[in-house]
Amino acid sequence: MSRKRVTVTSESNTGRNQKFHDNYNGNDMTRAKFVKEIERGNYQNYHVRNINGVKTPVSNPDGRDNNNLG
Repeated sequence: MSRKRVTVTSESNTGRNQKFHDNYNGNDMTRAKFVKEIERGNYQNYHVRNINGVKTPVSNPDGRDNNNLG
């Protein structure tokens, strides 16, 4: 079984994902940095949603529950 590309490493008190770790290259990213990397096209299996006015990284849906950010 392949490991997830990105793992959430920190959440806010409200449950918003704040920090992320790229399991392939070892990079740690804030939410803002991960959003920028997605927008630059560096994470093709992720996209950005505007949730309550905040740009939020999300994994692309594919019908499987076991590979979502988390």
